Amino acid sequence: MSGLVLKLGPKERVLINGAVIENGDRRSRLSIITPNAHILRLRDAIHPDEAQTPVRRMCYATQLVLTGDAQALDMRQQLLRNIEELSRILTDADSRKLLTSATDAVLDGQFYHCLKALRALIPREDRLLAAGRS
Repeated sequence: MSGLVLKLGPKERVLINGAVIENGDRRSRLSIITPNAHILRLRDAIHPDEAQTPVRRMCYATQLVLTGDAQALDMRQQLLRNIEELSRILTDADSRKLLTSATDAVLDGQFYHCLKALRALIPREDRLLAAGRS
């Protein structure tokens, strides 16, 4: 993750190479210059118990790469396969765009961008699951 810039809000927490770091009372900006650092904003994190739907499971798998708990090469094929499966279900233009962004991010090794695109699909998934229950 060379050249990553984190903009943190007051009291926001981030996980960097296994250490939880909390920002102070004011907004701040951190430049991460160490390549391949494992970084995850804790506000973006999904607890394992919450990973009960296809999109949330993919988000969780992606965050495991970001925290260093899973190897990028090991997760790459699984994520690409799962994104392809989702693209058969989420066929609207906005979802397709997000899935394409997620795919491109995985192929480029940009797992934070993949997580961001996938997290944007969670509200759609929630609506579809709620509609299916009614």
